[in-house]
Amino acid sequence: MKNIAIIGAGPGGLMAAQVLSQQPGLVVSVHDAMPSAGRKLLQAGRGGLNITHSKPFNEFVQAYGKRQKLIEPWIKNFTPQDVRAWVEGFGIETFVGSSGRVYPQDMKAAPLLRAWLHRLRQQGVAFLMRHRWQGWNQAEELVFQTPEGQISCKADIVILALGGASWPQLGSDGRWTQYFNPQDLAVFQPANCGFNQAWSAVFKAKFAGQPLKSVAMTVIDQNHQAWCKKGELLISEQGLEGSLIYALSARIRDTLSVNGKVDVELDLMPDQTLENLVAKMNKPRGKQSWSNHLKRCGVDALRANLLREVLDQQTAQDMTAVAQALKHYVLNLTSPRPIEEAISSAGGVQFEALNDQSMLTTRPGYYCVGEMLDWEAPTGGYLLTAVLAQARFVAHAIVKQHAR
Repeated sequence: MKNIAIIGAGPGGLMAAQVLSQQPGLVVSVHDAMPSAGRKLLQAGRGGLNITHSKPFNEFVQAYGKRQKLIEPWIKNFTPQDVRAWVEGFGIETFVGSSGRVYPQDMKAAPLLRAWLHRLRQQGVAFLMRHRWQGWNQAEELVFQTPEGQISCKADIVILALGGASWPQLGSDGRWTQYFNPQDLAVFQPANCGFNQAWSAVFKAKFAGQPLKSVAMTVIDQNHQAWCKKGELLISEQGLEGSLIYALSARIRDTLSVNGKVDVELDLMPDQTLENLVAKMNKPRGKQSWSNHLKRCGVDALRANLLREVLDQQTAQDMTAVAQALKHYVLNLTSPRPIEEAISSAGGVQFEALNDQSMLTTRPGYYCVGEMLDWEAPTGGYLLTAVLAQARFVAHAIVKQHAR
C-alpha cells in the first residue's frame, strides 16, 4: 500500500484524489487549511459556474498564451468536451451560453461540489480539514498546524495543489511560497483583474457599479503590438472591472510593469463609424441641450458623463471633437487592483522547476498542480479546464509509476 497525501482541496486536489482513489493499493488523503473543501469553486459559481468553453480545440488552447505548448498535452487528454461529460456524469446537465461558455444547467457550483465530495468519500478518500501545511521537519515528514496543535506525517507521494494568491480569504493565500526555493518561483501577480483609473467624485457618485455595454478596447503592449476586443466593462469607484478588461489584463499589467504606462483606448460607439457619428453630431440641434442632443445621437447618460471627464466646456461644444472622443476615448490606467481582488493570479512555481510529469526536480515524489504554477488564462472556463486536466495528467502518471 502507498500513502498519497494531497495538500489542497480545490478542483486540482479533488480531481487528483478522484483518479488515484480508484486505484487498488493507493490510500489517498486530502489536507486543507480551510474548514471545508472547494471554497474558491463555490465563490466562482456565485455568478454562474463557468466550467469550460465550447471553442474548437485549436482555438481553445490558444488562450494559454506563452504556456500553450506546456498545457496543451494536459488538455488533449481531458478536453473541454470531457469536462462537460464529467460534470454530466454526476447527473448535472450542462448548456452552452450565448458567449460560447459552458455552464451547469442551474448555473450553480454547490450541487456539483456536493456530488463530487460524496463520490470521493465513497471511494475512500479521507478529508483532513483545518490542516495548514507548514513544510517539513528534520525527518522530512510533512508538518501541519491543526486545531489540536502541530502534527507530522509521512507520505509516499505528495501532490501539492496549494492555489495561487487571489481571494486569500478562501484559502489560496500564497503563504506556501516560504517553503520553496526562491529561484524556483515567479512573483505572484494579479490576473483577470481590474485597474485603477482616477474618476471625478461626481462621476463616481453617479456611475460606480454601472455596466458600460458594447464597447471595444484597444491596448498597445510593450512590444508595440495592438490588441483589440469588444465586450462589457463595469465602472467601479477605483476604475474599471469587467470581462473586457479582464481579457486584456495580462497585456495591460505587463506593459505597465515594463514601461510604467500603457496606451489604452475605448471605442464607446463601436457599431458606428467616425464619419457617421460626425455627421449625426453636426446636425443642427436647435434649442436642445447638449445632453439631449447627444441622447438623440444614441449617446446614453453614462457615455455623456464619460465625455465630461475628459472634455472641457469649450471642446465639448465642438461636435466633431465629441465624436472623436467617443471613438478614441483615452484611458489613464495607473496600476492593477490588488491581487486579493483578482479572479486569479499569475506567478508561482516555475515550470523549469518541474519535470515533464509536473514533479519537482529537487524533491522526487512531490508533484505540483493547478494555479500554484506560473501560468494564467482568461475567464471563460479556461482556468478550471486546465486545472482539472493537469490534475488528471499527474494522477495518471502516478498510477503508471505505481503499476511498475
